[in-house]
Amino acid sequence: MREPIREPILRPTAQVAKHPIHPMLVPIPIVCFVGALVTDIVYAFTAEMMYADFSAWLLLVGIVFGVLAAIAGLIDFLGNRLIRQQTPAWPHLIGNLAVLILAFFNNLIHTRDAWTSVMPVGLILSIVTVIILPVTGWLGWEMVYRHGAGAVR
Repeated sequence: MREPIREPILRPTAQVAKHPIHPMLVPIPIVCFVGALVTDIVYAFTAEMMYADFSAWLLLVGIVFGVLAAIAGLIDFLGNRLIRQQTPAWPHLIGNLAVLILAFFNNLIHTRDAWTSVMPVGLILSIVTVIILPVTGWLGWEMVYRHGAGAVR
């Protein structure tokens, strides 16, 4: 009798009660960075400082949870060589690192006073950050749904 062919297991290393941590944390920075873009746009039209303040706080929360998600993702990435061998893994990691770096500098820009806290550099950084997110999200989707990374079996 032939032995069944086994697919490689791309289990996450960072997990709690057999649930991967990385996908639990990822939605928070995504929502925060998109929210920062929305509040930057509102600020551009209204010049109401409250919206610039919202952007700064959204960026800060997004960065904090983005770093936590990155740590969990990096643990999975480094903890399983089969995950590193998947085609979308490296671009996903590099793209999300770029998002965190852009958001960090954007948050520094948002610490300025008045109009210069958002216009034009803060708004541009928010736009670029949000443009990168669907690409890295798609690559993460590929890792999970096409390659089975992070699937607990």
